[in-house]
This record gives sequence, C-alpha cells and structure tokens, in this order.
Amino acid sequence: MGLADASGPRDMQALLPATRAMELRKQDYHMERPLLNQEHLEELGHWGSAPRTRQWRTWLQCSRARAHALLLQRLPILVWLPRYPVRDWLLGDLLSGLSVAIMQLPQGLAYALLAGLPPVFGLYSSFYPVFIYFLFGTSRHISVGTFAVMSVMVGSVTESLAPQALNDSTINETARDAARVQVASTLSVLVGLFQVGLGLVHFGFVVTYLSEPLVRGYTTAAAVQVFVSQLKYVFELHLSSHSGPLSLIYTVLEVCWKLPDSKLIGATSISYGMDLKHRFKVSVVGNIPTGLVSPVAPNAQLFSKLMGSAFTIALVGFAIAISLGKIFALRHSYRVDSNQELVALGLSNLIGGIFRCFPVSCSMSRSLVQESTGGNSQVAGAVSSFFILLIIVKLGELFHDLPKAVLAAIVIVNLKGMLRQLSDICSLWKANRADLLIWLVTFIATILLNLDLGLVAAVIFSLLLVVVRTQRPHYSILGQVPDTDIYRDVAEYSEAKEVPGVKVFRSSATVYFANAEFYSDALKQRCGVDVDLLISQKKKLLKKQEQLKLKQLQKEKKLQKQATSSKDTSVSINVNTSLEDMSNNVEDCKVMVSPGDKMEDATASGQEDSKAPDVSTLKALGLPQPDFHSLILDLSALSFVDTVCLKSLKNIFRDFREIEVEVYMAACHSPVVSQLEAGHFFDASVTKKHLFASVHDAVTFALQHPRPVPDSPVSVTRL
Repeated sequence: MGLADASGPRDMQALLPATRAMELRKQDYHMERPLLNQEHLEELGHWGSAPRTRQWRTWLQCSRARAHALLLQRLPILVWLPRYPVRDWLLGDLLSGLSVAIMQLPQGLAYALLAGLPPVFGLYSSFYPVFIYFLFGTSRHISVGTFAVMSVMVGSVTESLAPQALNDSTINETARDAARVQVASTLSVLVGLFQVGLGLVHFGFVVTYLSEPLVRGYTTAAAVQVFVSQLKYVFELHLSSHSGPLSLIYTVLEVCWKLPDSKLIGATSISYGMDLKHRFKVSVVGNIPTGLVSPVAPNAQLFSKLMGSAFTIALVGFAIAISLGKIFALRHSYRVDSNQELVALGLSNLIGGIFRCFPVSCSMSRSLVQESTGGNSQVAGAVSSFFILLIIVKLGELFHDLPKAVLAAIVIVNLKGMLRQLSDICSLWKANRADLLIWLVTFIATILLNLDLGLVAAVIFSLLLVVVRTQRPHYSILGQVPDTDIYRDVAEYSEAKEVPGVKVFRSSATVYFANAEFYSDALKQRCGVDVDLLISQKKKLLKKQEQLKLKQLQKEKKLQKQATSSKDTSVSINVNTSLEDMSNNVEDCKVMVSPGDKMEDATASGQEDSKAPDVSTLKALGLPQPDFHSLILDLSALSFVDTVCLKSLKNIFRDFREIEVEVYMAACHSPVVSQLEAGHFFDASVTKKHLFASVHDAVTFALQHPRPVPDSPVSVTRL
C-alpha cells in the first residue's frame, strides 16, 4: 500500500507541469483494498449505535446476590481478612504497626496544636479514624490519621470562629478550647458527610481536577504555612491571631518583630525537674485526661458557617489519600477503589467527629514508614490504633510536662518531605513548563490567599490553562511518508511530501466553541490561499457581471422601443397612397414579424447560451486558482462536537467549494459520527460519502476525482 519506489519517475515528475505530474502520481497511488467512505464502512461492518445502558436501573435492583455484593463492596474487610496470610504477613504488620504508633503519638499531640486544640484531641484523632478505616478502606499501606496540611486548615477555621482572645485584655482558655473543640468536631462531621455522599454517588473522579503539580504545589505551600505557625511555640511568643489573605505575611512580620522576647527551651525531663512551666512560663502539653470521651452530637448552628471550609477540606483530604493510595497500589500490584476510599475516609471523619476528633487524612511520612517496615495490610493500622488507645487510657499523664516547643519541633521535622518538593521547580522547568506554571501559581496563591482561597484560585487557574491550551493547539499540513500510508507534519518530517493537488489538514485538539474560529483561521492560513479575499473578489466580479448584463438588457429594451416607435411613425397611411401599395406594405410587415422567425431566433440564442463557457468560474473571471483541488480534514483528534463545531465545518465546506476546492473528512470516531448525525450535519450537499475511514482513503479518492490545477502554484495577495 503506497507509492511506487522508483527514483527515475520521481526525477521526471519534478520536470513536468503540475497537471502531468498529478496524473503520474495518480497512477502510482494505489491501495490493496477497496476505498472505504463512511457509508461503505457502516455497510461492511454492520454499524449501529451502541445500546445505552441505564446504570441507575442496576442500582435499584434488589436480590440476595446484589445485597451480598454490595456488602462486600462497602465492607472490604470481609473480603481480605478471611484470606489473610497469617504466617507471611502478621509479623511484618505487628512491627509496622508499632513503628507507626511511635510516630503517631508525638505527631498527634503536635498536630492538635496546629489545629488550635488541646493536644489530647490529637490522640483521639489518631485512634477512632484509624480503626474505622481499617474496616472500610481498600488501600493496604496508607496510614490514616492526623496530617499537617489538614491540621493547619482546621486551625485556620477554629481561630477564625473561636479567636485567641474573647476581648481585648483577657483570655479564657477553658471557654476558648471548648469552643474550638466544638467547631473542629462539627467540621469533621460535615467533612465526613461530604465525603460519604460524594463516594455513594460515585463522585470520586472529582479529584482528577486536582492535578499532581497542583497537589504538590499546594502541599508545599501548606508546609510553609505549618512551619510559620509553629514559630510561636518554638520561640515561646505570644502572637496576635491573623486569618484571611496575607495572614502568613503578617505572622512572619510579627514573629520577626517579637523575636527578641523569645525564651530558651528544654525537653520533658528538664521541664519537669526545673519546673519550667512556673519558673520560666514555658508552655507545656498540660493535663491529658485518661479514658475515652463520650460521643457528642455536632452543633447544627455552625453548619452554615462551616459549609465552604468543610467541602474544601474534604476534597484536599481525599486528594492526598487517593494519590498516596494509588502510588502504593501500583507499586504492590493491587487495586484501590476511589469511590470506596471516599466512603471510608468520610466514615472515619464522620464517626471521629462524633467522638470529638478533627478532620484527618493520611500522612506521607507515616505511610512510607508503614510500607518500609514490612506492613502488608491495614492490620498494621489496627495495631497502631490499639497502641494509641493504650496511651489514652493509661499512659497519657506521662506527657503532662512535655513542652509545646518540642511538639513544634516534631512538626517542623516532619515537614522536610513536603519542603523537598521545592525541587519540583527545577524538574518541571525541564519537563513541562505549563505544569510548572500551575505549581507556581498554586504555591503563590496558597501563600498569599490562605489555604481555602488558594485552592480555589489554583483549581480555576488550572482549568483555564486547559482551555487556553486547547484554544491554541498544534495545526499542521500533512504529507505522505514515502512508500507508506502514513501521513505526518511536513514541517517536522523532511521526507513527508504533500500529495500534488491535495491538502491534508490536522489539529492536535478537538474542535469546540472555544477554538472553532482559530481552527478555521489556521486552516485558511496553512493552505496558502486567502479564501475570504478570493470569495470577496469573486462576488464583486459576479456582481459587476450582473450589473453589466442588466445594463445591456436595459439598453436592448430601449433600442427595441425606439425601433418600434420609428416603425409606427414610418407606416403612416397617406390618403394619396394607392390601395395596392398599402396591401403590399402590410404584407411586408407581416413577413418581417412572423412567429416562425421569433422561434428561430429564440432557439438560436438558446444554443449560443448553452455553448457559452461558464463565466462564474475563477478562471473565467480572471482570478487565480488554488494549487490544490481537494482539501482533507483529518478529524482523528475530535472527541466530541458541539453546535459551534458543526457550523464551522459547514462553513468550511461552503467557503472552499466557492473557490472550487472539494472538501472531504477522514478518520472520525464512531461517537463523533453519531453526534454529526444527531446535529443534522449530513444533508444533500454533505453526505457520508465525503467522510472516509482514513486519510489514505480520502487522498486516494481525491486523486481519482481531481480538478485540473494550474501548472504552477499561485498566491493570492490582497488588493
């Protein structure tokens, strides 16, 4: 399939006129199968629109098998726990669970401070959600619990709704902490409701709008936010509460201003032995009550104030969890169900909120430890949660005199993994600068606008960037790679040559309302012919011809009238004229205007008109003709069509036919063909015979049905 491989004929073709070269090319251009346009392809393949499946009908079906499958889907532990290989996995999971618990303990205390809550609530958030995820989760390696990014987002909400000082001079710590705990637990319930609801309606795909550069830029900026928020504990400073846009900048400036007032710090034993709390006013963890707390209903009056923040935190928490979950699943060859993960994480937050926990996600550092220390399943998570339960019930009082500065140091040390993501700037600069732009915009917006508004701005920017990139795709004229049926961009492949008399045009993106006009403009530009100017000149000349014909007809009618009036005046009867002369004159007049003569004149004029050349062609009008007779639109990149795309394609057919170029389409996918039919694109002027299975089919057909082209290419310039 392709062109004959002979250098002699090719050299000869270069010396011949374009018309003759096209004839030789046509003879060499052949296919080893019949040409297939859309009509032939549908007939050959028995094409029919795919039956539409109504998924909601299967959701409403009720049977024993359906109920059993639904139970196993929503409670995955019933699937994997009976098959758990105790001998192979149990030891690794025990060691992994203990290692994670050792990390989870100080992180839970520290991240509670980050959320603006008493440290003990970090322990609660390290127990309840972890055990719930053990029952409902599908990832075997992620470590659910407190996480720095989630904690700092919760902290921004608690500080805004329950500020540091209730008035200008006094701080009622007990009332403040109680108010913040109520806000955080209610927020956790709302986050859980959002996540469970989205998971049940199979809305897990929403996280795909948070691209990897966006998530990494966001978590890096959040790490900077966390680092700055811990400076007041490290240096034992009393700072004002800042929230909203530019709050990070204000906090940094205040830290720098009050840095001379910072205090030295020590570890737990030094703090206890030297009584640092009372002698040097060093903040310590304080009382950690033993035992579990009773469940408390959320405050429904706060729902309206927390709705926006809850939705943002729900998306961010799920995005972090599913990203890590898919990384580990790919590494260990198992599958993670994104919708069930959304439900599992939602139930962890929902039930945790009832037990006074704040919203959680999964920790990157703990997840890596859980995997690297031999963890094979969520049994490791269950072990860590039971270890935390032991701390809550019996050993919590050991951490009473732990300075908060130590917890702040633990938080800062755990940020090193996220802060290392600053190296993404160098790697993305080399790999993909559009992704680098998303990363930088996300990072800067999150730093300046805070975590909630920064995420919204980042998502909007990334979606706008997608639209802009599809507005300006790569347009190309395709040529045939020698001796193949493959067509590539002639600007990129030096051996790809255009087929004489045929232009093949391709866009790298689908055509829709945002880029349809750019598509048409690029097509006309790449073809080398000013189509609009040529059509305008043609219309002007045709209009001028019509005006000349109209003037000529008017002149002929005027002459006829003058001739008729002169005959009437010349045939005046004189009284002295003899009767014989009058009769002779009348007979002569009848002979001159006989009906037979009129018919003969009309027939003769009709024959002359039929033999006259078509004066509406470009050549007859004296206008330059394009150096190609056929245009082929490669539509393989189209994934859908809208009404604007349909109108643009119709206009392309109309405009190029005006300049005597036939238009064909090629390589349309079946869903696109169905959408073309639904949009009533095909009619008497454009049928499925103009749509071919491949570019090669369309080129072959165009060469078999050519229009004579000029011997040399012509260019159309503006007047």
